[in-house]
Amino acid sequence: MPEPGVRSYHGHQVIKTPVWSWEIPCYFFTGGLAGASAGLAYLAELRGNDELGRRAWAASMAGIALSPPLLISDLGRPMRFLNMLRMFKVTSPMSVGSWILSGSGVATTVAALHAWSGRFPRLAKVSRPAAALLGLPLSTYTGALLANTAVPVWHESRQLLPVVFGSGAALSAGAAAVMLTPPEAAAPARRLALAGAVLETGLKQAMEKRLGAVGGPYAEGPGSRFGRIADGLIGSGAALLATRGRHGRGPAALAGGLLLAGALSVRWSVFGAGLQSASDPEYVVGPQREAIERGERRGAARRASKVTRPDPALGSPATAVWR
Repeated sequence: MPEPGVRSYHGHQVIKTPVWSWEIPCYFFTGGLAGASAGLAYLAELRGNDELGRRAWAASMAGIALSPPLLISDLGRPMRFLNMLRMFKVTSPMSVGSWILSGSGVATTVAALHAWSGRFPRLAKVSRPAAALLGLPLSTYTGALLANTAVPVWHESRQLLPVVFGSGAALSAGAAAVMLTPPEAAAPARRLALAGAVLETGLKQAMEKRLGAVGGPYAEGPGSRFGRIADGLIGSGAALLATRGRHGRGPAALAGGLLLAGALSVRWSVFGAGLQSASDPEYVVGPQREAIERGERRGAARRASKVTRPDPALGSPATAVWR
């Protein structure tokens, strides 16, 4: 419930809660996995590690194959996804993201087929770097999409949220490659997974701290529950990977699975916090009024002004009152 000094009209919501369903946080995860895995695969092949490259292309292909069905399932009809490709609007993260997903899907498919079958060698020369180049915005644009909404806990973290998603994408790509690749060829993937684990955990905590009172949904409710689950999974997965990941496929696969589950839980934490933030007027009205008081935003409230009015009781021409 809102605090006594933070009111809305009869306690009703000020903004609408996003109508997105479970498919959207899952898409945040699969899209980030696909984008970062493409970058890892391309860099691995440049360094001559074709074994890791093939596995990372396979992970990227799996992520890019799952992403459109998740989006279409949330939209309800396939034509709604196709309609987003009718134009390219650079000021719309959704429009830009739809084109990035489509272009990355084509490039990643060709690159993965070439890595595993040797087919399309000429197309692969273009598609491999293209997929890697598109992987970076594919990994981060969903964070920019959330920050572009009116949901307070997302909008107020616009500087860090895309970076948090990018770090989680790197964590996911490294973890997936660790699961699929023999340990002797997976050293770059282990380093990427561990670096991503440290960055995502640290940046998410910094983001929550910077939000202050607006970040309340991360301290209670679904955002808090999934956040604690994510911390446990990522912490245990990183510890296992650092100590046992290079000694056998079993420990590496278990560590990778824990890290992937942790990265997915972070997406659910951000998603759940956003829904709670939109539904509670405390997180909408309070920060807006504080910004008005600090002079950072113009509000509709009238400033108090001193005027004069006749005072018949005293017979004086006027008396000062405030309105």
